[in-house]
Amino acid sequence: MSSISFVFLKISREYCFLRLHTLLGALILVMLISPLQAREKAKKVDYGAGLSVEIASPETEVLQAVEDVADDGIIQGTKEYNKDENISGASSVASTPLYPAWTGPGKVFYKVRTEALDPRNFKEGGDVGTLAVRYIVQSAGPGKTTLRIDAVFVEDFRRTVHPSNGMVETSEYKDITDHLDQMHLRQKETDEAAKKREQDVARRELLRAPSDNDNNASRLAAAQFSSQTLEQHIQDLRHQVERRVAASGASLKSAPFHTASTLKPLTPGTEVVILIVTPYWYGIETQDGQHGWLFHDQVEALP
Repeated sequence: MSSISFVFLKISREYCFLRLHTLLGALILVMLISPLQAREKAKKVDYGAGLSVEIASPETEVLQAVEDVADDGIIQGTKEYNKDENISGASSVASTPLYPAWTGPGKVFYKVRTEALDPRNFKEGGDVGTLAVRYIVQSAGPGKTTLRIDAVFVEDFRRTVHPSNGMVETSEYKDITDHLDQMHLRQKETDEAAKKREQDVARRELLRAPSDNDNNASRLAAAQFSSQTLEQHIQDLRHQVERRVAASGASLKSAPFHTASTLKPLTPGTEVVILIVTPYWYGIETQDGQHGWLFHDQVEALP
């Protein structure tokens, strides 16, 4: 082999080794940087975005559920720095300076907790301040409602505003949907109980055993009881359980206890139908089809 060929071969080998080392170094650098980029991406949180959702429930039902949650005194999805429970002691208020006055459509609710100590899930939060949640309920068409929830923490001393990372809004929304599910379940149980009550009454009337004085003609007449007559009989039985609200008026409750939320006030003389009877409460239906609970002494028999 000539000296020139030997030199050329040596240069080629050194070049290949150099390329290989360069490629290996680049590969190692990529392997080191990629996890760091992934961690940085995972750390990115959209603070202050709030939560806006469309719920497949009428506005009246969503308003009732939001009002119940705003009144429950608990702010979900956060806790004070040294505690393991959700923050309690909150109050429902008509307005708060932590949010600008709402002038848009729909109805707004606020839940506020003062003297909260460094609540979790707020950006760079610290010190003592006020924690506030805002709920905006708007109709989105028949059977649909738009709900927006925002949460913020403002320090008392520096007045620094700390936006939420979304955990409070998400947790409060879950609490609202749980209330809606309970309302729907109670409504379903009330409707089913009323239907069963009417069916049982009609069945007992039809299957009632004849007395000794009954003759074949009366048995035949009972056997040929027409569907139209049965419907009329059911209506007569329904009239027997009709009542009217007493002179003092009444508050239609969502459940059979005094601390339950009020669905709406009923004026004296309002006629209702009793569907469920408990020792102290009546499950009733109003003339516009709304169901709820009234205490016994809040209603009286029709004249």
